[in-house]
Amino acid sequence: MELQALDWAIIVGYFAIALGIGLWFRRRAGSSFVEYFASGRSLPWWIAGTSMVATTFAADTPLWVTGKVAAHGLAGNWLWWSWAFGGMLTVFVFAKLWRRAEVLTDVELIELRYAGRAAAFLRGFRGFYVAVVMNSIVIGWVTKAMASVLQQTVLFDAAASTSVVATSHADLWLIAIMLAATGAYSVVSGLWGVAVTDMLQFVLAMVGCTALAVIAVDHVGGTAELHSRVTANVGSDQAFGFFPDFAATDPWMPIGVFLALVLSQWWATWYPGAEPGGGGYVVQRMASCKDERHAVKATLLFQLAHYCIRPWPWIMVAFAALAMHPELRTWATAPAGSNLPNPEGAYPLLIRELAPVGLRGLMLVTFAAAYMSTVSTQMNWGASYLVNDLYKRFLRPGAGERELLRASRGASALVLLLGGGVSWYMLAGGVSIDDAWQFLCALGGGVGAVFLLRWFWWRINVWSEIVAMTGSLVVFAVVKAWQRGAAPGEGLADGYTSLVVASTTILLWLAATLLTRPEPQAHLVAFYRKVRPDGPGWGPVAAAAPDVRRDGTLRRGLLCAVLGSIVIWLCLPGIGAVIFGDVGKAVLCLGGAAVAGALLLRLGPRATTTAAGAE
Repeated sequence: MELQALDWAIIVGYFAIALGIGLWFRRRAGSSFVEYFASGRSLPWWIAGTSMVATTFAADTPLWVTGKVAAHGLAGNWLWWSWAFGGMLTVFVFAKLWRRAEVLTDVELIELRYAGRAAAFLRGFRGFYVAVVMNSIVIGWVTKAMASVLQQTVLFDAAASTSVVATSHADLWLIAIMLAATGAYSVVSGLWGVAVTDMLQFVLAMVGCTALAVIAVDHVGGTAELHSRVTANVGSDQAFGFFPDFAATDPWMPIGVFLALVLSQWWATWYPGAEPGGGGYVVQRMASCKDERHAVKATLLFQLAHYCIRPWPWIMVAFAALAMHPELRTWATAPAGSNLPNPEGAYPLLIRELAPVGLRGLMLVTFAAAYMSTVSTQMNWGASYLVNDLYKRFLRPGAGERELLRASRGASALVLLLGGGVSWYMLAGGVSIDDAWQFLCALGGGVGAVFLLRWFWWRINVWSEIVAMTGSLVVFAVVKAWQRGAAPGEGLADGYTSLVVASTTILLWLAATLLTRPEPQAHLVAFYRKVRPDGPGWGPVAAAAPDVRRDGTLRRGLLCAVLGSIVIWLCLPGIGAVIFGDVGKAVLCLGGAAVAGALLLRLGPRATTTAAGAE
């Protein structure tokens, strides 16, 4: 794919603006440790919320959605749509609790909630595990996705005339340049620079993806022709079903897998950006907000944009790819080891085939922006664990602001280097984006229930979390070892794997909870006074602190979470109905979403109100 002067101007302009924003916030980021990692707790909700959604829009996301649509149709997106209820729980139940906790990272909560050496060990271990292991995997797979985009676009013609080795060196050099640019503004600007740059990157990414979707559908001949050609190519109408067609002779998604995703994913699985009860960089953004209300609004904006605004441009490109390339379905359903192309590559394939001059540069900026927004957040977020939960907590507890700032910038660079190393391994080893995604989902299975209940049941202790985390690792390893020994077609589907890991892990940590001592009452009372969690699970602790006034909004918050999920799950098919001209379905779905939204607007403020005089 050849780039013209206009394309290069768009690319150079984007990088110049991104670096300029980083330099602009350099002085502010260097004023304090809390300013560097939490924006001085002064971030407005609209910046914090947009930053969250920009981070989850990574370079791999459109590619991954294309692969899922090719394999399971529109319903394949339930692998991530199923997290919507958990996200709404974070908005209306957990966001205010996180903000009250005043932690810098989610693992700092461990020593606020639990006491003793075991809690200190868990905080240090989990901080290292998330910052070094999980974080590096995320940077690795988004880098692999970016390499795939480059190989299928600007480097495609070069690959035809040069060796594979030369091409791989070229994409590695281009990625190294982007990593260096991301590192340059992230290291110097702290969270303010990352968050403000995220806003620019999200807008550019959505404009580029929407433009490609419009051009792709127009190239096929419109939505009616698109529907007809996809149906003819794949031999059924299953590609367009919001829910899987369980009555079909050969359903694209078995009912068991669908139910496992919808009924268990939101509470069982820990995954960056979709942690049950909130966690990771979502907590970092909430902790950076001005107050509880800003934290709630930011998280609500994130959930609505994440599920309602972003998906359809990617989905329409995936449908266009199925219409233009019938072989895509064969690629998606081929057994492992068949050596067929990865269906995720169809998205950059359409960029190369359809994008005119100008849009080529914008699409490359789209993916560069998506990639850099994710990497910059992973850098700042990962470094916050290394500095706040390891260096400051264990190595240099008396460190001053200047020393902590030096350590913060050094840790940011270290996280980038570690992620770059894993990226090289994934590129060299042929690890697919979906493999890494499924690995993290299954690996975090079972721990989600602990993360939810620790806010509402006083009996949860530090051993509950330790056993949940180690248990999920062991059970996952055992299940995967069994699957490697199984005959082709006899292993568990990915949805079942996560469910087995989650169910077994729950039994393990429940046993550990009941067989070990509860946390000291004085420590529980201190946590209760600071956070004021609702619900009947704090009875003995509440009796020891009768002066604490809780909000009493748990039931209302749960109802709002249900209403928010209804808004999302009706908007998704409603927007699709608008695109495909199904007026009746559009009115029904969007009308229902409007009614649920109106109720949410009425009940939401009361569900997130702090009890009078309870500061």
